[in-house]
Amino acid sequence: MEEVSRPGHVHGHMRFSFRYGRLLSIEDAMTDLPMAQPGTLTNLLGFTEPQMEKFIRSQRWPEYRAKQILRWLYQRRIRAISDMTDLPMHDRLLLSRSAAVGRSAQVTVLRSQDGTRKLLLTLGDGMTIEAVLIPDDERLTLCVSTQVGCLLDCGFCLTGRMGLQRNLKLHEVIDQILSAHDVLASDEHITNLVFMGMGEPLANLETLKATVTGLTNKPWGLGWSRRRITVSTAGLASRLTEVAALGVNLAVSLNATTEEQRRELMPAASELASLRSLLAACRRYPLTSHQRLTFEYVLLAGVNDQSADARRLVQLLKSIRCKVNLIPFNEFPGSHFHRPSAQEVLRFQSVLRDAGLDTFIRKSRGRDVFGACGQLGDLSGNRPSLALTPIETRC
Repeated sequence: MEEVSRPGHVHGHMRFSFRYGRLLSIEDAMTDLPMAQPGTLTNLLGFTEPQMEKFIRSQRWPEYRAKQILRWLYQRRIRAISDMTDLPMHDRLLLSRSAAVGRSAQVTVLRSQDGTRKLLLTLGDGMTIEAVLIPDDERLTLCVSTQVGCLLDCGFCLTGRMGLQRNLKLHEVIDQILSAHDVLASDEHITNLVFMGMGEPLANLETLKATVTGLTNKPWGLGWSRRRITVSTAGLASRLTEVAALGVNLAVSLNATTEEQRRELMPAASELASLRSLLAACRRYPLTSHQRLTFEYVLLAGVNDQSADARRLVQLLKSIRCKVNLIPFNEFPGSHFHRPSAQEVLRFQSVLRDAGLDTFIRKSRGRDVFGACGQLGDLSGNRPSLALTPIETRC
């Protein structure tokens, strides 16, 4: 696909209001609104609805214009302010001098042999994040990132090896979702969305909340059902109630059945919440009649995949309305962990199922493009170049 260059030079720091014949400075108009660095454009996709309404008032524009612009951003997925054809031309010209839509300049798509598509999005500062479209029978799940790198240092996750570069901003999270829609065929639609990509979602909580609002809003957003959205956490126990308030599904990445094991596998997460306190928070978690918690358990050969581990897991999850997703480790260069055999995975599953736990084995998708669970991120020089050959670039 054709590549489009980044937005060019900012044409001055003042906007003229033709309606009222007076100049409005960006600084006055944008107080308490998400601002870009001086000399750069403000990203409209980074506005929440209240912030957009405040921005519209600052321009002395009609109130309805806030939702009008948001519809263009979310529902029509425009990339240029000039495409907002029901805005007066002079308003579009003025807006384009101080603001941009906030979409990524380049999106590269890597296609796996199993149909998984990994999107590499280049951010405004040159950093790269990843989102993954995962097909599974009638379902098409989008896995979204919330950080560049990760706050946590789970040893079995490539993203954790990167360390935390920074939190993603609202427009950078939303853009992953819009860009995924851009690459869909006419007969495809995303059925589920999971915040399980790069980063710890609950460490970027306000952006997570704003993203869910944009996803579920019907008048101007994408109109998704909250039942189709899942937020995953490595165990920020004190913030679980914040997820409950969002009305979405919660998945907890457990991966250990003893405190010692958790400290070894997930040292930073263990410092934030012990296994005991995390499970106590899960027991207190308010579930509606149709909800249950999901516990994710990465199986590491010879580490946490023994029958004794399975029996301890059964005891830990007693009295919690839940299901368990077993994830055989997806190997990546530089990791000392290994993937257990299919027989070992099935044996572990049998122990849980025999105890009455609904237990599923997650299929590994996109391993050949490093798009499977635990493989997102980049450590310079660690990836085979063949796996990263782009098949498509969209802008």
